[in-house]
Amino acid sequence: MKPFRRYCVYAVVFLITAFMCVSCSHSQPKTFTILHTNDMHASFLPHEAFWMRSEPKPMVGGMQELWWMVDSIKKAKPNVLVLDGGDVMTGSPISEIDYKGSTGGAMYEMMNMIGYDAWTIGNHDLDISQGNLKSNIGIMHFPTLSANLVDTTGTLPFNNKEYVIVNKNGLRIGIIGLITTELFQVTNTMNLRGLKVLPHAEVTQKIIDKIQQETDIIVALTHAGVDADSILAVETQGLNVIIGGHSHTRLRTPKVVNGVIICQAGSNCENLGELELTIENKKITKHDGKLHALWVRHEMPEHDLSKFVNEFRTKIDKEYGEVVGTLASDWKRGGRGESNIGNFMVDAIREGANADLAVANSSSLRKDLSSGPIRKLDLFEIMPFRNTLCTFSMTGKEVLAFAQRYVQAIADGAVSTQVSGLQCTWKRTFERIVIERLMVNGKDIDENKIYICATSDFAVNQADKYLGFVPAQVTYSDTTIFQTMLAKVLKEKTINSKIENRFGEIK
Repeated sequence: MKPFRRYCVYAVVFLITAFMCVSCSHSQPKTFTILHTNDMHASFLPHEAFWMRSEPKPMVGGMQELWWMVDSIKKAKPNVLVLDGGDVMTGSPISEIDYKGSTGGAMYEMMNMIGYDAWTIGNHDLDISQGNLKSNIGIMHFPTLSANLVDTTGTLPFNNKEYVIVNKNGLRIGIIGLITTELFQVTNTMNLRGLKVLPHAEVTQKIIDKIQQETDIIVALTHAGVDADSILAVETQGLNVIIGGHSHTRLRTPKVVNGVIICQAGSNCENLGELELTIENKKITKHDGKLHALWVRHEMPEHDLSKFVNEFRTKIDKEYGEVVGTLASDWKRGGRGESNIGNFMVDAIREGANADLAVANSSSLRKDLSSGPIRKLDLFEIMPFRNTLCTFSMTGKEVLAFAQRYVQAIADGAVSTQVSGLQCTWKRTFERIVIERLMVNGKDIDENKIYICATSDFAVNQADKYLGFVPAQVTYSDTTIFQTMLAKVLKEKTINSKIENRFGEIK
């Protein structure tokens, strides 16, 4: 055989052998693990497991427990990704404390210490301002992913990336970030100027098509909610896993929609999600998902993160640990309707503004509270937002129209607000809902009178949704809703708010 021909034969044999080796290598099953959190809401300290019936209730959550669980799993498993589905901010006073020039920045430093690999932006991460989100992102040692959050020029505004590709155990893992398309309905619109949100499926499919040849598996890291995640799974092709947030759903085992594995870990740092995946030939051949409840372990040794946590615990105890009153009966948020804690909130708003009536969105209440001492910290955790008091005028006819809309919402089971200063009786007829009597502060409504209504800047900026009309002129104050609630507790000392059936149906 001539040398050149022999060389060609050897070359072909070499290439075939190499190809077979690569093929064999790719056909071997490989595993890696995703650890995930979402909607931590600044819950860096343990809190009562309020859903437990035992007394005293056990303590759950906090960044120390999260660190311990992540560290334990990483020591047991070599190939681990740690991801977060957004809403790191808003829930405890740590989100109001400056760290490295950024308000709430300590939460992101704790995530550095735990060893996160990526996160996506949640709506509450924009509760303070766009500038503060940028500052917090500057503290992170891991990438911020949000492919569909852009400014009006289409530019990614927060040093966020559409996606990253990471390598674990020889597997190329594409991770795409997404924020809820309802951002402008769930965040103070004053903080969203110049931003826009793009449709999930369109953005995601475009990225999948771009990176599919460069990846072995594609993960969407979303802050959108389980329902939106399920729709995304149906409307895209080539997506393998969704690690979600926003709806605070505890998926104890993953949900599978259209072959896409969907996970979410609840909220408030109460659980760590774990998803172990086995990949073969760019397909998931096995998955095992679970939640680890982060019950408090008192025997935990001191470490760098625990020292950091205790530093901020001390600051918050000093400023917010004061007992300011006593709660005579449990405060409980309702589902869709009047609640005793809701009545207290809107009464505080009405009194704080010296208004005739008050309206506030029920979703602003973030915590129930058991009877007993009321700390300043409890009130902050109930109302952790920077929402401020504002007032506007309503004619009697507008108040009557609002009441008609409100009783219709009650009849439809779709109440999203709490109301103070109005007393109403109504009934159902064969044709429509009829208001029998409407009073403002104990007096029959005068359709020609001008009334003052109080609410929050959040609610008035979405007046169509919460009021049914847009006020012509609004007066804004610097007083927060939290401050109005604190003032009412300090004034009354003992609180025994009740459900009063303020809009009562005549049977």
